[in-house]
Formats: sequence, C-alpha cells, structure tokens
Amino acid sequence: MSNQIPEDVIEDIRKSNDIVDVIGEYVQLKKQGRNYFGLCPFHGEKTPSFSVTQEKQIFHCFGCGKGGNVVSFIMEIESFSFFEAIKHLADRSGVSLPETAVQRDSTLSQESQSMLSAYDWLTKLYHHLLRYTKDGKDGYRYFRDRGITDETIDTFQLGFAPNIKDFTATFLEKKGFHQQLLIKSGILTLKDDDSVSDRFRGRVIYPIRNHLGKTVAFGGRTITDQGPKYLNSSESELFHKGRILYNFDLAKKHIRKTNEVILFEGQMDVISSYQAGINNVVATMGTALTESQAKLLRRYVDKVIICYDADHAGIEATYKAATLLQSVGCQVKIARMNNGMDPDEFIRENGADSFRTEVIETSDTFLTFYMNYLKKDYNLSLEGDRIQYIEMVIKELAKIDSPIEREYYVKELSNEYGLMMDTLLEQVHTYREKSSSPKDKSTKERYTKKVQNQYQKRKLLPAYHNAERKLLAYMLQDRTITDKVQEELGASFNIDEHKIIATHLYAYYEEGLPVDVSLFVERLTDEKLKHLVIELAMLPVYEEISDAEINDYIRIIRSQSSEVASIKQLKDEQRLAEQQQDPIKAAQIAMQIIELKKQVKN
Repeated sequence: MSNQIPEDVIEDIRKSNDIVDVIGEYVQLKKQGRNYFGLCPFHGEKTPSFSVTQEKQIFHCFGCGKGGNVVSFIMEIESFSFFEAIKHLADRSGVSLPETAVQRDSTLSQESQSMLSAYDWLTKLYHHLLRYTKDGKDGYRYFRDRGITDETIDTFQLGFAPNIKDFTATFLEKKGFHQQLLIKSGILTLKDDDSVSDRFRGRVIYPIRNHLGKTVAFGGRTITDQGPKYLNSSESELFHKGRILYNFDLAKKHIRKTNEVILFEGQMDVISSYQAGINNVVATMGTALTESQAKLLRRYVDKVIICYDADHAGIEATYKAATLLQSVGCQVKIARMNNGMDPDEFIRENGADSFRTEVIETSDTFLTFYMNYLKKDYNLSLEGDRIQYIEMVIKELAKIDSPIEREYYVKELSNEYGLMMDTLLEQVHTYREKSSSPKDKSTKERYTKKVQNQYQKRKLLPAYHNAERKLLAYMLQDRTITDKVQEELGASFNIDEHKIIATHLYAYYEEGLPVDVSLFVERLTDEKLKHLVIELAMLPVYEEISDAEINDYIRIIRSQSSEVASIKQLKDEQRLAEQQQDPIKAAQIAMQIIELKKQVKN
C-alpha cells in the first residue's frame, strides 16, 4: 500500500506528527529522564513499562515487547491498515495526500463502512432538521427549555428525527443504502407486517461518537409519552456500549490537561457540564461502568471523580464503579449530589461555579464515601453491628498504601467510637500482613523492576551476543560507526538476525538516507526484525563512544566467529580419528573441544 503514496509524502506526514503528541492522545505519558513512560495500551498493567523516545521517534513496551514508530503505533492501536494510518496522521497534521493515493484496503468490513456513512448522513440530516426546519421545532424547543444553547447544540451535533414513519428509510434509500443493512444496524425497525419504520422517530437525537469523532450510533430520547424513554442503536462491529464513553472524543484533550476526568451517568449531564465550561467530562452508555471503560480511563488519568445521581440506584452504581476503577489503579473521588438532584439539574439551578466549588471540588475520598455507604447495612446503635462495621472499615483501610491517610481515618474511627488508636492501627497492620502474600510481593516487584530486569537478562547472554547488540545500537545512531563496522566486519555477525539487520542498515545508509531509527524501521517488512531493531534502539548507550570501545566489540565478535570455526574443524578431525579407529586421538580432540567451548562460554 505504501507504494501508492510517495516516500517523501510519507516522510512529511511522519515528521509532522511527533510521536509523543500522538501517543499522548491515547496514553498518559510522564517524562522520566530523556524518555516518556505510561501504561501500555496493548496489555494490562498497573505500573508503566511503556516507553516513548522523542529523540528517536519510537516506542517500546518492556512488558509485552511491542514497539515501532508513530505509523505502526496508529496501525496497532486503531487496527488500521497502513493507508488508513497514513491518512489519519495526514488529516491530523494537515498534510495533503496526493489525489493518486486511493485507498484499496480497510480493516472495517464493507458493511461497517456503509453503516459509518449512513450514520454520518443522518447526523447531518437530523441536526439540520433540529436547527433550521419546522420539522425539528419540537426537538429544538426541548433543548432550549433545558437551557442548551445553539452553540452547544452544534458542538454535540444534537438532532431530531421527525415523527414520520418512512422519512429516514426514504432518505437513505435515495442515497443508495440497502434496507436490509439499515434494519440490521438498528436505524430502521422491521414491523410484523414487514413494513419498516424509523427506530428513532419523534425523538431528540444524541449522536454517539467514537474516540476519533465519527458517529457510530445514536441515543434517542422521547419528548412525548412514547416509550421507552431512552433508546440506543443496536450493538455492532462499530458500537459496543461497554467500550465507548460518551463525549470521549471532545473530552480527551481536557482530560490530559487536567489529569482527571469526571464520570457521569447521563448524556445531558455531560452536555450541561461541557456548556458550563467543565470539559473533562464523559458518561457511560446507560449501563454500569465496564472493566474496558475503566482501563481506558486509567490510561489517560490518575484521578476519576464519579458524579452519579444521589438516589439509591445512583449510590449503588457509584460503589460498583468506584471499586472497579480502584482495581485498575485509579485514584477515585465521589462527588456529593444533595437534594436528590442529578448534575444537569444542579447546573441549571445553581450555575457552573456552584457545581465546580460545591460538588466537584468538595468530592469525598473513596473511603469517606465507603464509610457512609456501609452504614446503611448496619444498625450502629447495636454493639454487634458497630463492631462488624468497624471491622469492615479497617479491612478497607488496610488496602491504603499511604500511612498518613490510614492514620487520618483511624483517628476518625477512634474519635467516633471511643476506641484506642493503637488498637485500631494494630488491626490494620494485621490485615495488611495477611493480604501481602509472597505472591503479591513478587508480582509487585515484577512490575516495578520490569525495565531493569530486561537489561539484567541481557547481561546473562554470551559476551559476543551482548557485543553484537551494543554495536548495532551504536550503528543505529551513528553512520560513521556503521561505515567502520561494514569495512572491518561486514555481515560477519554470529546471530542470524543481527546479520540481516546489519545488511539492511548498510543498504539504508548507502541510499543516502538520514540517521533515523523511525524511518529505518518503516522500511523493514519483517515484524520480528522491526521489534528487534526497536529493542536495540532503546538500549542505554553513551552519546559518544571511543574507537577503542568499538574495536573491542568487533574483536569479541570476530573472536567468537574464529572459535566457532575452530570447534567445527576439531569436530571434523574427531570424526576422522574415530573412523580411523584411533580412540586416544579422538579423546584428545574431545578435550580440546570442551576447553574451547568453555572459552566461548566465558
């Protein structure tokens, strides 16, 4: 596919999309030394092992081993073809693709591509009807009555589906869409008499967009007495309620900036908050928060503020969401919604400033919420219930790593129930000891020392193997070193993969191409080689290295080649001695082979 786009255009696109900025749209990156680290988006982890090097424009995960440049990252994270990744990056950076670059492949099925197109047409149609026609005046009045401005209506592309049975079907069929596809996608509903009707007729429309800003489903709310009150599109290849968060595409830049996200239950909560200038807001799709959604949020932020309704169902949903978010490593706070209001109602009645200062900024910690949540299950006027309640709180306290935070809550329990602090702290310590099994400790150590262990393992490799890896690492960042190695060593590396990489590198530099690991990787076709090159490029090396050190690496590699050749020759001589029935000579040669192998090993 790359041959349809000129190499210089691909290079312009790659250079105009800094890898830290691009990956930063998917992962919360923190600078440590010269590199950036975050949680790997390709496998589950609680401690960052995913590294991005701005200088070399590459990424590598020390946990799962994935690595590459900005193009391969987009291909991997979005399941894009090469062309789709290039087009996405071109659109992102404003680089124009030549007209001759026509897409021939897509990772989406033809059916899903058609559904995307249908949703795009309907988003524009329903929005236009709401804003500018008599057919949409009921929907427009509904939003205006709820305090939603024209600007916000445009931002969220809110719409209205007319209460006309075949309006949508007729519109889309004229655009060339097959009725069967529209029924399957849930845009149309098939009746018992085999007639079709618009699924969302007579409803205001909330386009549900994926993280790239493309409409993949609709949420429809009735504004009359028809039921059900809320209706979503059917699930499909494009739309999974448990994986998408409403407004994530607009909120993610604000989430990265504030390093926290506010999680709502409803779409109107998001819209009202966003209009009020609180933009780091998302909502679930009318279902409980899922592990997939929790992990998505953890990749972007440390802190999640849950702001659900204050009724019984909202409190239960808050507890479940909070425990799930904590399990994936998020710091959780819970906003208090008093007087039975939902966030949308609070903002309309009290304004944005009050919502920010009285609700968001005064959010409770998880433990404060948990202590209040737990009280509903106990009659604290009874001694037995009080003891059980305190035991439950202490078990939760034992999970907190911060000793200051633990002592703070122990003091609260001590003051409230007249118990000795030392007794409570001792019980907390007991629970922490029980929960901290050797397996847990080893798991924690495995995560925290993952990067370090990668390099420790390399030290266990034979000297010649480490020498080849280090030499290639320097060759990837210095053309002069490569020229020297080519002249003195050529392709005489002992490891086959290293021979291939060196050969590719010689050819790369002979084309007059710049020292650029990201570009070099782009020109490789073998995925295993790509990953190995990225791994080598991430090895810690000195900015400057002396000729003596390079010569030493070359000497070690040559020595290994010579010794391997010597062993092969001795084995041939041993076989000949055996054939000539000379056991003494064969045994002497065997001793020589053993001694030489020891030297090679050392």
